[in-house]
Amino acid sequence: MINNRKVAPNNVNDDLFNEKIPFREVRLIDSNGDQLGVKSKREALEIACRQNLDLLCVAPKARPAVCKILDYGKYHFEQQKKAKEAKRKQHTVELKALRLSPVVDTHDFETKLRQARKWIEQGMKVKIDMRFRGRMMTRQEVGKQIMNDFLEQLSDIASVEKKPSLEGNTMSLILAPQKKK
Repeated sequence: MINNRKVAPNNVNDDLFNEKIPFREVRLIDSNGDQLGVKSKREALEIACRQNLDLLCVAPKARPAVCKILDYGKYHFEQQKKAKEAKRKQHTVELKALRLSPVVDTHDFETKLRQARKWIEQGMKVKIDMRFRGRMMTRQEVGKQIMNDFLEQLSDIASVEKKPSLEGNTMSLILAPQKKK
């Protein structure tokens, strides 16, 4: 006499509960956490049904599999709540890119500096690229000096995550917001 309780109508997860448990024998734990020993799946389902609760497989890889008697709807709700909380606490850092030139004018330099400062204050990382074209490739020290000036201007709020390095014809560096003390 096993009646199937309707649980989690929009259930799209892969939890093994009630009739979905594929094992013949299970180690049973009751709703208080006490071990009831190894039982057949049918016996375990009947015990859960008498208590008007569900049977959930908590350790399917164990031999025999471990199942617990609990209210599956409540358990599923708690799992969803934990997942939502973990997702909310996750912080993704965005990487913004700026492109400079070795022959940048002072006004353009200051504009790029203001933009980088704004992004860093918002908690984003900033990647600064400087592309060398043609004859500029022979004047890399000028580009390095501009990068160092840029770094110096932002040193109060940013720390260097990746030092200026030349990759092909592009010199790049990554700045990250300084850790708050």
